[in-house]
Amino acid sequence: MKMAALKPRESRIAAVLLLLAVLVLAYFALLHWWFVAPLQSIHAEMDDLRDTHARYAAAIAEKPQLQQRIAAMGAGQAASHAFLPEDDPNAAAAGLMQHVVDAVAAHPQGGACDVTQKMPVTNPPAAPDEPYRKVAVSISLRCDVQPLAETLHDLEQGTPYLFVDDLSIYRNPVAAQQQATAPLEVQFTLSGYVRQPRAAGDAQGDAQQGDAP
Repeated sequence: MKMAALKPRESRIAAVLLLLAVLVLAYFALLHWWFVAPLQSIHAEMDDLRDTHARYAAAIAEKPQLQQRIAAMGAGQAASHAFLPEDDPNAAAAGLMQHVVDAVAAHPQGGACDVTQKMPVTNPPAAPDEPYRKVAVSISLRCDVQPLAETLHDLEQGTPYLFVDDLSIYRNPVAAQQQATAPLEVQFTLSGYVRQPRAAGDAQGDAQQGDAP
């Protein structure tokens, strides 16, 4: 069976379509992957670089305002009652122990409560670049339930911010045999934070930045 010959008009259309297909293949084979695609990749990278440069430029422009905000925040923290008022860790530990004595004395109602032992806890030295240093003391109490609960509440909910850890509560079995309502033996670690003194170099650097136009 012989195929019918194409009419002249159909032959021209087929030739044009074939030419277009050849041109498309030639474009991708000879131009696009060798020239157009690399140029498009370069343009995309240039756009990314421009965006990155714009973000860095905006951040650099905001640097003075950010430094002022950081300095203001630091001044606010220095005046905050959240930290222990002492600058020296030894003095802060003594202040913590006295704070416990005062908190116990503030709740005479509901039973007896006595501070039986108080001593500072040695903490690892803080790094020079750390703004705060932890101060902790070990406390032992002999308390009835009500003054103990009120004392612990005052220590954890008041100011400066203090943290009760390693809490141990038990009743001495010997005292319980001798007295039906024997007081509780309580041991815990009480800690807070002091602000570390700033290095002289940092203070001079801030002063120079403040004097700079």
